[in-house]
Amino acid sequence: MEQESNWHKNHKEKRLFGRYITLEKVTPLLEEITAFFQVNVAGYSVQNRPIHTIKIGRGTTKILMWSQMHGNESTTTKAVFDFIKSIQDGTLENWTPNFFDEFTFCIIPMLNPDGACLYTRNNANDIDLNRDAQEQTQPESVVLKTVFEEFSPDYCFNLHGQRTIYGFEKTGMPSVLSFLAPSADKGRSVTLSRKRSMSIITSIYNNLQVYLPGQIGRYDDGFNINCVGDTFQSLGVPTVLFEAGHTPNDYQREKTREYIFLSLISALKGISSKKSYDVKEYENIPEHQKCFCDVLITNTPQGQLAIQYKEVLHNNSIQFVPQIADKDLTNSKFGHRLIDAQEGKIDIIYKKDQAQNIDIADIFIDNELTITL
Repeated sequence: MEQESNWHKNHKEKRLFGRYITLEKVTPLLEEITAFFQVNVAGYSVQNRPIHTIKIGRGTTKILMWSQMHGNESTTTKAVFDFIKSIQDGTLENWTPNFFDEFTFCIIPMLNPDGACLYTRNNANDIDLNRDAQEQTQPESVVLKTVFEEFSPDYCFNLHGQRTIYGFEKTGMPSVLSFLAPSADKGRSVTLSRKRSMSIITSIYNNLQVYLPGQIGRYDDGFNINCVGDTFQSLGVPTVLFEAGHTPNDYQREKTREYIFLSLISALKGISSKKSYDVKEYENIPEHQKCFCDVLITNTPQGQLAIQYKEVLHNNSIQFVPQIADKDLTNSKFGHRLIDAQEGKIDIIYKKDQAQNIDIADIFIDNELTITL
């Protein structure tokens, strides 16, 4: 995978950067690639923004992939345009010979453009599109289902992003990438389509160990027919959930986008090889847990403090505002940043809020006010 990594370092789509990726930012890229690929409008969002498809290739193996179903999960969108650029540059065939003869792609680069603009998980009607697979109440859900039925894919890649809270309790390592072969039924049966999904994930896992040893996991496979991946798997189409997680010190997720790019290449190689891995190899991929917070402060007068950043859209950029972590993270075992209050890096100044008649505390980290409790 070294040549693919070097390509990404030197040739990625540099016009997309950071966490706030909107339709306005990708539109110029879509306009450019119309000279190379088939770009269409498959439908419109709640707020009447276009939802595009990009058709690439002439092969018999058809792959449908979609990104930003959740508007604030933008890392995979950057990786998708890196992937498209590698095809446009003609370099992808160096890694996957006979690419155009083997594969045809239908790519939805931004399924939820309203949520992307608002930087929200849900769409403009405050509906989680990944819980609308059955009822189809939202126009974006209808677009995806229509594209799925018309394209009739052999494989589906469901591209998402996960929070910084995931890691591995046994090792203290963060979960930088996670995958899932969704269940096709309540019994979590290993159907033929699910076994194929497992083989693809195992191929990705094996290939990326050189970059991310001990930092790739899988999600729980509980069945929910309202989720798109579970629905498509139940229809017999091998579906793979990709989750872009947190690389240490990479809150803009520029390093993680590289790993997603490499995952896409690995997935293609896995499909092309037609190698079938044993189910146990997939099951041996460790399942991650909610065991991280962004900042873990130890040895304070109140004991351990877990701080989680809230991502806030302000002036067309994302700010990371520290807040006390939710209850399920207050006993986090690990933090992406560790501060020992006894080492003099933290000051806690207690005072009385007279208006509310409560005790509060200002926490200063490195002489900067970080949060008020």
